[in-house]
Amino acid sequence: MLRWLIGGGREPQGLAEKSPLQTIGEEQTQNPYTELLVLKAHHDIVRFLVQLDDYRFASAGDDGVVVVWNAQTGEKLLELNGHTQKITALITFPCLEGCDEKSQLILTASADKTVIVWNCDTGRQVQKVSCFQSTVKCLTVLQRLDIWLSGGNDLCVWNRKLDLLCKTSHLSDTGISALIEIPKNCVVAAVGKELIIFRLVVPTEGSLEWDILEVKRLLDHQDNILSLANVNDLSFVTGSHVGELIIWDILDWTVQACERNFWDPSPQVDTQQEIKLCQKPNDISIHHFTWDEENVFAAVGRGLYVYNLQMKRVIACQKTAHDSSVLHVAKLPNRQLISCSEDGSVRIWELREKQQLAAEPVPTGFFNMWGFGKTNKQASQPVKKQQENVTSCLLELVGDLIGHSSSVEMFLYFEDHGLVTCSADHLIILWKNGERESRLRSLKLFQKLEENGDLYLAV
Repeated sequence: MLRWLIGGGREPQGLAEKSPLQTIGEEQTQNPYTELLVLKAHHDIVRFLVQLDDYRFASAGDDGVVVVWNAQTGEKLLELNGHTQKITALITFPCLEGCDEKSQLILTASADKTVIVWNCDTGRQVQKVSCFQSTVKCLTVLQRLDIWLSGGNDLCVWNRKLDLLCKTSHLSDTGISALIEIPKNCVVAAVGKELIIFRLVVPTEGSLEWDILEVKRLLDHQDNILSLANVNDLSFVTGSHVGELIIWDILDWTVQACERNFWDPSPQVDTQQEIKLCQKPNDISIHHFTWDEENVFAAVGRGLYVYNLQMKRVIACQKTAHDSSVLHVAKLPNRQLISCSEDGSVRIWELREKQQLAAEPVPTGFFNMWGFGKTNKQASQPVKKQQENVTSCLLELVGDLIGHSSSVEMFLYFEDHGLVTCSADHLIILWKNGERESRLRSLKLFQKLEENGDLYLAV
């Protein structure tokens, strides 16, 4: 384990090229993460992090090993060995309230076609399932029913004892890439470019058998779905490889909003065409979403976009937030956003309001609620000056965390212990709030002096 102080911002890249990438200097007054710990335990790409409780987290990746860490000290607590190939999914299985067994469980799926249940307090392997015909790509827990689901070429439902309750027939060779729970005992599975709605039949007095039924297939996407997430009690959101973003009604599964015009290879005649991201279709893949009560934050290609649910439009964007694709985003307190990228960087953004005159054209094509990205000719004409202002926002870069030498796959945020990042460089970095850590060290020093009586001698 190594420890040192970070030196500040990223070196300016290609000043002669006038890169659109926003940079920040050495003075990062709003960046609290001025100390870091480098944690070494893996010997291959670290792809997954999961929070276990207020002070512990687990990491896993292509070496097939799961490591449990102390987020406060960076100490390695446990190393879980059992898989022979890379880990493809990692999730916690919390205990039900009132359950006698209080130990937290971890579920890991691997390319070795197994799923292992671990006790993360003892490191003991509770049980191993080896009956899969294909690699399990995703796991999800339905805590309300005390069951978990595995998604591969089929969908399986399991109880806490790892009894197979029911399963679907072979879905496709593509396999299930993502799963979420929605109301009425239903789940949504992303299978290639399709969304499949399944309903779980829960045992009742009349029937003691579990069952899983395919209810509907949603075929609105034109390419493989990369991201799937619940937004709130009313909707969920999906994003595809070619930049299609769709917001769905969570109860009747209809489309609430969509945008399919992220990339258009044809030349644009209208110079006031709305936001265009990049020139290559693979630069607009939607890898990840996060959200709060007001907004959906989307990682689109190399950019970040903030879509307001109430106003039904994009209120802020950074078309070139990173040099490479953004892989993970998270919302922090105080209107801040963190993103990480294939370029090895981790950046902190602040969502700030700005006033825009109504006479200025406001981008409307992105996430167009009423069309498919076509320019409204009437909207592109000069608007009569009005007295009222239109509130818009901007994403301002306030921190640049430089420490990884390769792609940063994802991160975790601990309110009290800082930020944890994992990378293709085999490392995990624990970023610490420098002022907070300094205060804690001073407090410990005074406590030690007081215990030894040295504090009173000094006075």
